[in-house]
Amino acid sequence: MSQFDRAALREAVSKRTQSAIDDLCALVRHDSQLGNEASAQGWIADKFAAMGLDVERVKIDINALRDQPGFSPPVIDGYDGRENVVGLHRPQNPTGRSLILNGHMDVVPTGPAEQWRFGPFTPHVEDDWIYGRGSGDMKAGIIAYCQALQALHDIGLEPAAAVTMQSVIEEECTGNGALACLHAGYKADCAIIPEPFNQTLMTAQLGVMWFQIHVSGSPAHVLDTSAGSNAIEAAFGFFETLKEVEEIWNHPTHRHAAFGAHVHPVNFNLGKIDGGEWASTVPPVCTADIRVGFYPGMELEKVRETIEAVKQSALDNHPASKGAKIEITYRGFQAEGCEMDINHPMMSMIGDIHQEVTGKEIRNLASTATTDARFFQIYGNIPATCYGPKAERIHGIDERVSIASMMEVTEVLALFIADWCGVQKRDT
Repeated sequence: MSQFDRAALREAVSKRTQSAIDDLCALVRHDSQLGNEASAQGWIADKFAAMGLDVERVKIDINALRDQPGFSPPVIDGYDGRENVVGLHRPQNPTGRSLILNGHMDVVPTGPAEQWRFGPFTPHVEDDWIYGRGSGDMKAGIIAYCQALQALHDIGLEPAAAVTMQSVIEEECTGNGALACLHAGYKADCAIIPEPFNQTLMTAQLGVMWFQIHVSGSPAHVLDTSAGSNAIEAAFGFFETLKEVEEIWNHPTHRHAAFGAHVHPVNFNLGKIDGGEWASTVPPVCTADIRVGFYPGMELEKVRETIEAVKQSALDNHPASKGAKIEITYRGFQAEGCEMDINHPMMSMIGDIHQEVTGKEIRNLASTATTDARFFQIYGNIPATCYGPKAERIHGIDERVSIASMMEVTEVLALFIADWCGVQKRDT
């Protein structure tokens, strides 16, 4: 471990609490839903520059990425004006181990805005909580890693090794932002993503696949519905058949060892549906967007083969599918699952510092979702994990993050930067 005053660094983090609250509220005010990330990315670029980092912007070149391992077909058109932002600390004579701190700036849709107590992009502080869309998932993590480096600066130190801070887009639907950073050549000895997993240490994550079914039936007057083919009912027939696979994959005999403690690790979701033309007409068309989870080690092509087999089974056997046609388009997440080496020095160090800060032994987490950690872990040969604050109702109404937890994560990250990278006197 580096020689520095640990108590002074911890105290410096504590003194930054109000700054962290103010920064997170400022960032939550930026509506950074899919396609609308530019203003929030501008904010973080200014933040990185004010911290003395060299700022670079990384474009998402779809043609350059299309054939790269880990690429996912985008769900909206165009990347013009939608860039990743990277802040670089590069010491002249690096002596320690390098580090990437990664976070995503994009947030999911808000749901009905009128159901929010204060509005999804109107940050509100109440007791230990900051409310707002993206407050937990995952703008608090971005603020935490910024404040961690600033706390080092406050005591006159800086990392002795290279530190790369990444704010990426499209983590919530493709991961192409993180892939673009990897493709641009950013490397390090390890990577940490402060996702809101309640200060657990991620040891594995599921794969996730998105696809869209396009169902064609035939219209008819409802005086004789049997004369037509109901595309909406056929879509539900497909999903009912697909759920049988979910049940099989969750059975203990099929379950991946890393997820043995989970009661129901694999989840399929019918997330969006659109169809029909007229209340008194048998609907001839329906489109549905579906998400499936699957275990590390399962090949993407094998998962697609299973989905195609479900389609054929539904068409052959489900009564609602009579006369229907189903086409499948794979877009959005085509994300492999992965496992982390729990014995890697990075993992041990995070656990030790967590216990130092909180007084509690860290808990491991096999995540039933996906994160951008897969790009580092699978494709970049960079050991990676997630360790972030406590948040509630992420992707839901009145999303919120714990201030105390955010500051504990900041403290852990500050100490980790110092221990992992080493420290040197900062030039001012």
